[in-house]
Amino acid sequence: MSRRPFTIVIAAVLEGLLGLALLGSGVFILFSALMGNSADITYALPLAVFALGAAAALGYVAWGLFELHEWARSPVVLTQLFALIVAYYLWTSQQPVLSLALGGVAAAALAAVLAPATTATLFPAQDPPPRGGRKND
Repeated sequence: MSRRPFTIVIAAVLEGLLGLALLGSGVFILFSALMGNSADITYALPLAVFALGAAAALGYVAWGLFELHEWARSPVVLTQLFALIVAYYLWTSQQPVLSLALGGVAAAALAAVLAPATTATLFPAQDPPPRGGRKND
């Protein structure tokens, strides 16, 4: 494999940070529900399970990108697009600090994962097929 560019490291770290944020949220929700601080445990428990599962998925995708697996690029892009949507709704709900933090992380991760160095490393140029459509033996 080729050398890992800085843009891939940045994108993987930012994806991992979102995963850690979801992990923290899931643990907080689960702890609150189990301690009786939740308004309705029937909503809190599934939300906690979803957050913990999503955190695991984001961690796996971050690892895949860091290990230069080309399949990881699309989930990173999708994750960051969803993060931008959440940042927008945080902004409209009068939470500008959270909105700007999440939006900044998402924009930086998108820029890093779509950077030319990332693309060149994950999808190296391949020789075009021969003109006859068959490989020369």
